[in-house]
Amino acid sequence: MSVIFAFVAGALSFFSPCIFPLVPAYVAHLTGTPIAGDRIRVGKREIFIRSLAFIGGFSIIFVLMGATASVIGQMLVQYRELIEKIAGLFIIIFGLQMAGILSFRLLMREKRWDAGAKKPTGLLSSTFVGMAFAAGWTPCVGLTLSSILLLASSTETLYSGMALLLLYSLGLGVPFLLISLAITKSLRIVKNVNRWLPLLSKVNGWLLVVLGVLLYTGQMTKISALLSSYSIFSF
Repeated sequence: MSVIFAFVAGALSFFSPCIFPLVPAYVAHLTGTPIAGDRIRVGKREIFIRSLAFIGGFSIIFVLMGATASVIGQMLVQYRELIEKIAGLFIIIFGLQMAGILSFRLLMREKRWDAGAKKPTGLLSSTFVGMAFAAGWTPCVGLTLSSILLLASSTETLYSGMALLLLYSLGLGVPFLLISLAITKSLRIVKNVNRWLPLLSKVNGWLLVVLGVLLYTGQMTKISALLSSYSIFSF
């Protein structure tokens, strides 16, 4: 159950108002190619490889965050039930903030990362750009990321927490890769999707509220166990 939430939350994070509109700028920066007309004129092979390196960069940071959250959770394993309830409450608050029900200015603070004029010159540079992107995360996505980290802190093993953040990264990375390839033909897709961003942000918020309620009430564990009993991997 948590696996599904992590991946879907990552995908919805990509379509947040503070990430999706900036995709053309990120792609242009990664490839060192300016936006020309209604498209980014760069080879699909180059953008594919650079995007994979970029995705790998922020995935490294997120997985390390997941490992840290899991380690802290393991240190406080005797308080797991309390941690789940506290994490559930925070996730509910984060979700209501994203859904527009709450408006805490503290949760809207942000730390922007400026790539500067220097362009990535290779795969390693693209990876570092991805790592910097993760470190300079923006507030509306940070709420989702924090929620998945709280979920990771309540997992039973270190690898479970790391896996959650890896799936979150995949959820964020797959649409980034697809959109990056699409805008080499036309930027129209970005303009068309932009109109749906406020709705997608609310969907993400209510998704977090559901996650928080399930975690707080202990139903997450029960549902996960039930789903596992029907999984082919349980045989």
